[in-house]
Amino acid sequence: MDLFNMSPGSKTLSHKRVLGVAIPIVLANATIPILGAVDTAVVGQMGLAAPIGAVGIGAIIISAIYWLFGFLRMGTTGLAAQAIGSNDHSETSALLVRGILIGLSAGLVLIITQIPLFGGALGLAPASFEVESLAQEYLKIRVYSAPAAIAIFGIAGWLIAKEMTRAVLVLMLLINSINITLDFVFVLKLGWGVEGVAFATLVAEWIGLFFGLWLAREGFKDGYWRNWSQIFDRARLIKMAKVNSDILIRSVLLEIAFVSFLFLGSSFDDATLAANQVLIQFLNITAYAMDGFAFAAEALVGQALGARNRLMFRKSAIMTSQWGFGSVVVMAIIFAVFGSNIIDVMTTAEDVREVSREYLPWMVLAPLVGAAAWMLDGIFIGATRTADMRNMMFISFCVYLLVLVILLPRFENHGLWASLIIFSIARGVTLGFKYPKLEASVEKSSLKS
Repeated sequence: MDLFNMSPGSKTLSHKRVLGVAIPIVLANATIPILGAVDTAVVGQMGLAAPIGAVGIGAIIISAIYWLFGFLRMGTTGLAAQAIGSNDHSETSALLVRGILIGLSAGLVLIITQIPLFGGALGLAPASFEVESLAQEYLKIRVYSAPAAIAIFGIAGWLIAKEMTRAVLVLMLLINSINITLDFVFVLKLGWGVEGVAFATLVAEWIGLFFGLWLAREGFKDGYWRNWSQIFDRARLIKMAKVNSDILIRSVLLEIAFVSFLFLGSSFDDATLAANQVLIQFLNITAYAMDGFAFAAEALVGQALGARNRLMFRKSAIMTSQWGFGSVVVMAIIFAVFGSNIIDVMTTAEDVREVSREYLPWMVLAPLVGAAAWMLDGIFIGATRTADMRNMMFISFCVYLLVLVILLPRFENHGLWASLIIFSIARGVTLGFKYPKLEASVEKSSLKS
């Protein structure tokens, strides 16, 4: 039996199936901070501050640009899951090819526009001339892996829709392992410095693309992938563009909210700013765990909608959410019991430790109130009801701004954290309000069929 190519349609919905989709994603996410730490540690062996700063700034800029293309992963997952659920094999293959072509094209655009794009980004970065120059060299190399990196989003989305998350885990492990190995070779052995870190990522991402194509080989086996009239079908392209644009708008609003949080936090004293940075890592840990169950919801809900099975749709939403909510309860308990110890590990500055402990209760609360938003995001992505996601995010963003205006002047950093928490609640409440209509639409589709 092929480890990666078990047919979703051959399996019944169960807790084991949910965990089979979710756990590999959680493990894959765990590799992300490890790579960043290795990149920093390797250039740190050069004994100079500038290379560390250059890799840090360069990685932030390129990651932020790539993050904007995250819609490709989410949109592909939802659409492909529905095609799988409806047993539309030709469209399933066509979506894989579309995702890859969009990724390659987007990466090519980034290569062509790199001078004004990176020039503008570095112009906003508060860095010395030396750091900026090194960051430019880093970005000049990294950008040539953009087609591969963005195309991998499409492949990963398709694999998740197929419930092949073990393949996604293997793909991430391969990319990161190659990257880390080449970091040591290029930087420590050959002495290439910042350029060596960039070349390591360049090679790893292109190898990752070709390995990803092999993992997704099921999408190429029947010849449907060569059906160019379907791949470039106008109606299907418009639908994919609409789904992806809605997700992009939603994601930009979400990013603005978090960037504004970090920006406003910088207006306080250094200890408070540092404490906020430490506590944000608690949110990152939560996100890494919740992504697994949200991705499971995307795949299973999408397949149920494609099959026009209302009962399966509801079961998928409930079962994935049960695990999602269970995981956040565990994390909230861990943060409450061991939060102070985690803070002590993350910083040795006593003033930062003290301030962090003052705001720690917000981190105990954050997973509990944010779970609904995470899980509903997954459900709505799987159903490709992205217009609802966009509109509810806009409402939630407005609530966030209103609360911020009211609470920040009176309660300062506590008001800032309260605003972020209320933002999470608003996201969950607004999408929750839309859920009954979403489920009813599945029932209507079933009756029509």
